[in-house]
Amino acid sequence: MKSRHVVPLAFALLSLHVDAASTVMDDQSELQTPAPAAGHAQYFQPPTEHELPDNAFGKLVRQGYSLFVDTKRQAPEFVGNGLNCSNCHLDQGRLANSAPLWGAYPLYPAYRKKNDKVNTFAERLQGCFQYSMNGKPPAADSPEITALSVYSYWLASKAPIGVELPGRGYPEVAKPAKGYDIAQGEQVYKTQCAICHGDAGQGQKVGQDYVMPPLWGKDSYNWGAGMHRINTAASFIKYNMPLGKAQTLSDQQAWDVAAFINSHERPQDPRLIDGSIEKTRVKFHANDGVNLYGQTVNGVLMGQGIR
Repeated sequence: MKSRHVVPLAFALLSLHVDAASTVMDDQSELQTPAPAAGHAQYFQPPTEHELPDNAFGKLVRQGYSLFVDTKRQAPEFVGNGLNCSNCHLDQGRLANSAPLWGAYPLYPAYRKKNDKVNTFAERLQGCFQYSMNGKPPAADSPEITALSVYSYWLASKAPIGVELPGRGYPEVAKPAKGYDIAQGEQVYKTQCAICHGDAGQGQKVGQDYVMPPLWGKDSYNWGAGMHRINTAASFIKYNMPLGKAQTLSDQQAWDVAAFINSHERPQDPRLIDGSIEKTRVKFHANDGVNLYGQTVNGVLMGQGIR
């Protein structure tokens, strides 16, 4: 792993890429071991820092952790927006119902419809860099992918292989009978989300670093990221947002605000075919959950992208 300079940050809880309750520490090499949240005893509990060996393995786990919570600054050549891994995988990748690493690692290799192939865990991480962080995927054998894989392995080291553990992803929130309402979602956003993510979804910064992630615009996830799906964003929001008040929004509110967030422009899908939004929509978005790519919202064609 290359040595990187880490500038101290004030500790902050991060929410969404749409990205996260992660603590940004004075010393990024020091793992934090949060106490299990009330009501989470029924979920798998990953190992704690005191269980890490004082050897090369422990050092690499710490490096992976540092990359995970401070990705933008630790790996700037691979991140094209203002997000970190911990923006979608809260509590340092530990939190149940927030796509925790301990729930993902034991299920790979796995077939993914998104690219119609069996993916290794390294390829899954590469996809996160390409889409969620709108960047360039590190090589599968790069120091970055290696460190993140080792950190994920450590969190899952006591978990059963090939078993879908409770809390492993974002629990599905069924689409409400009346569908979603973007206008109502705007009202939910103003009252529940804007205080952290800004009136224009721009996030919040301390200096040059985001402490609350942008939800749309050039520094957010692109049109190829899983979070651009309204159903995925609604599930994340329902079970993780507002930060510190999870599951206080109704299913309808979660869907409405997810639709509002994803009715805003963001960086282009890197899979864009021949410069055509329609071709790209048909191939990659027509059967990819509920999304607005290639649709017209309030007179604006979604999917034009932002540079």
